[in-house]
Amino acid sequence: MTNLFGRRRVAVTGLGVVNPFGGNLQDYFDRIMAGESAVRIYRHPQSPCPLAQCAVHCTDFDPAVALGLPLTGITDRYSQLGLAAAFSAWNDAGLPTEPGDRQTFGVSWGTGAGGTQTLEQGYTDFYAKGRDRASPLSVVMAMNNAAASHIAIKFGLGAACLTYSVACASASVAIGEAFRRIQRGEADVVVAGGSEAPLSFSIMRAWEAMRVVAQGTDETAYRACRPFQAGRGGLVLAEGGAALILEDWTHAEARGARIYAELAGYGQSCDHSHLVRPSVPGQMRALQAALDDAGLAAADVGYVNAHGTATREGDPAEIEALRNLFGEHAAALPVSATKSMHGHALGASGAIEALITVMAIKQGRIPPTAHLDEVAPDCAGVAHVMSGLSGVELRAALSSSFAFGGSNAVLAFKSAV
Repeated sequence: MTNLFGRRRVAVTGLGVVNPFGGNLQDYFDRIMAGESAVRIYRHPQSPCPLAQCAVHCTDFDPAVALGLPLTGITDRYSQLGLAAAFSAWNDAGLPTEPGDRQTFGVSWGTGAGGTQTLEQGYTDFYAKGRDRASPLSVVMAMNNAAASHIAIKFGLGAACLTYSVACASASVAIGEAFRRIQRGEADVVVAGGSEAPLSFSIMRAWEAMRVVAQGTDETAYRACRPFQAGRGGLVLAEGGAALILEDWTHAEARGARIYAELAGYGQSCDHSHLVRPSVPGQMRALQAALDDAGLAAADVGYVNAHGTATREGDPAEIEALRNLFGEHAAALPVSATKSMHGHALGASGAIEALITVMAIKQGRIPPTAHLDEVAPDCAGVAHVMSGLSGVELRAALSSSFAFGGSNAVLAFKSAV
């Protein structure tokens, strides 16, 4: 089946997420809808000096249980999170678990940092413990394409297995490029998403040094990340993984698959101005490209899952881009930043937010920006969602990722009805 532009339509037929709440996909979305925050004070267990930082840690995730001991021994945590998310999405899509001919099935994965915990362990072994030999598995565990490769091996996927590392836009780019491959007929099914495990001592210290990390105590950490809030204090690092099964529409219908939504558009741009300072025109180009690609007008969009990191410069730039692009419709445009609950999983965030956006369309429920009670003047002009909305008919929604390096990626989803 093709769309208005003569390209193959792309269905979302499976969703999987590894999250700090535990439980299944519906439970996860219900808790996001309720505005429940997973942010806590994380005390690094192996730090050489005291380190307590607001973060989101998947405390209930046991890779030995989720994956089995053999895989656990040869994978970095970021690969483990990715594999578990892919397993969940594959099963959710009702795809067969037994071996089969999957030469038109591929992988498209995103990660910003890759196997940071393996790298840090190597440095610790050399410089702190004085060892003279690294683990022979260090390279294959730390490489950025390890997660994608393990997914392809696990399911026997013979089409292209690609990894994208575009900072915080990694997973959104991975999903968008998978969308393109299916549209062009290069694959029938793609496991697309991202995973990240950035809660290593060095990564946490590095982000802290940039002075963009929210502060909190054991009692206040849960509300530390407050995008668009007056007096917002910054982002919260998170680990996690999410996967979407993207499928050629005709292929999905032929096997009787449940279709959550249609991935209908993908827009990308480069700010070409600054490594870390966001550009309003650059974001607008990506947003407009996604709308054009999906054949959408501004008034068709009923929700935007914003990049919303709760930083001083990032939040107002994003809202200004939405105001400028959506014009009169902006004031009535529901916008929320779910990072306020699941934190910023860097290269995986785009997949987590895309998954939440798809659930919002499927169930007609829009999640809130948690703990937002006073919108900052520089973030005004859109319909900020402060508590979850239900009974909403969503024809289309956007999920945005705006990354360091100036890379912008926006995904446009439509209702499958």
